[in-house]
Amino acid sequence: MAHPTRARGRSLIPVRITAVLMGALAAPAGCSAEQRDDWSRLALPEPATEEAPLIGDLWVGAWIAALAVGVLVWGLIIWAVIAYRRRGDELPKQTRFNIPIEFLYTLAPLFVIVPLFWHTIDNQDKITDIRTEPDLTVDVVGYQWSWTFNYVDEDVHEIGTINDRPTLYLPVGQMVRFNLGSPDVIHSFWIPEFYMKQDVFPGQPNAYQVTPDREGTFEGRCAEFCGPFHQSMRFNVEVVPEQEFDAKMDALREAGQTGLVDPPIRGAYDDEPLDPDDPGGDR
Repeated sequence: MAHPTRARGRSLIPVRITAVLMGALAAPAGCSAEQRDDWSRLALPEPATEEAPLIGDLWVGAWIAALAVGVLVWGLIIWAVIAYRRRGDELPKQTRFNIPIEFLYTLAPLFVIVPLFWHTIDNQDKITDIRTEPDLTVDVVGYQWSWTFNYVDEDVHEIGTINDRPTLYLPVGQMVRFNLGSPDVIHSFWIPEFYMKQDVFPGQPNAYQVTPDREGTFEGRCAEFCGPFHQSMRFNVEVVPEQEFDAKMDALREAGQTGLVDPPIRGAYDDEPLDPDDPGGDR
């Protein structure tokens, strides 16, 4: 005979599980509209470009597919535990070389992998399509350890240093092409609210285009560990009206930051000049 305390404890387990599940389902109902919007993006920040939904929808869709597979697997596990639980000392029937089940194990994952693969390739082709002529071209150069922004159409530039973050100005509502390059190691150009991230390879230029559709101040960063001062490779992004963007370009001209420049071969320091005889050395 089971101990009464243990029996009572076991009887409370389903009640506790039900309470936890009901609490988890009821939690979003008590959130504000902004919080529910955050939940709908599944941890992604609020998008700031016209192209961001292509990535956001793929992200949410992948989570929905993963949850569906998880629910199915958890359900089968629970069903097997209950239906085939031990009922005595007799060894249950062993199943080996079950062709239908093995066929199901092979076929079922394809119904998940093939749609995800197709949607990924389709969205990737749309996101990386740069055949449309942009309104603005920015040559982005990542180096140890900061960024240079060359505004090609305006013939001005801004250089960042390890101590001073550069600011990238973009006009709202205009398509921008980022031409990415590096003179030293692999970096990764990432503005989280743009959802798009692309590696910056030495000797192998990359490019992508986005159309900022929301004014605001954002933070960009390098998403590839590139050296001991990787954490310094942050930059500010200002998406502003066209008039303010033009004013900023004029300010760069007045400051003498005209022309398109190449960054130092290795690093950009405020407090110590680079050794021109040792461009590839380590600090």
